[in-house]
Amino acid sequence: MNRCTTPSPGLSPAHRASRFRQAALLAVVACTALCAVAPASAQIQPGLGLSRPFPDAALRGTLSINTASEATLNGKTIRMAPGMRLFSPQNTLVMAHTVLGQTFKVNYVLENSTGMLHAAWILTESEAAQPRKGSDAITTNITTGSGAALK
Repeated sequence: MNRCTTPSPGLSPAHRASRFRQAALLAVVACTALCAVAPASAQIQPGLGLSRPFPDAALRGTLSINTASEATLNGKTIRMAPGMRLFSPQNTLVMAHTVLGQTFKVNYVLENSTGMLHAAWILTESEAAQPRKGSDAITTNITTGSGAALK
């Protein structure tokens, strides 16, 4: 097999180095532009005209993470699902091991089949002020007075 031993007409080493520097400069400019935009979009705070859409099945409660697989929800011990997601007020994921022993007001969803904690959202003060089913408020159906009629 014969190979071509004559150099191919191409770019000189000096020209290649100049092109490489231009490409590197362009990459640096692109990365700088992307890095300048990304933090601004990640810092959107709920309560600035934005509201998080919670599932209809989400209930309100008080959550405390005890271990990597166990939590206390409204004073009762509950198991956490293997893929349990805990969201911060900024709607970013929170690793459960970083908040061990802390207590939060949350909206939460339980798995239907196992009853394990599937997802929880740590609430802001304005979100916690909105009423939701399952909240810590005590509601009774007891009526008193002369106008009360039992059916």
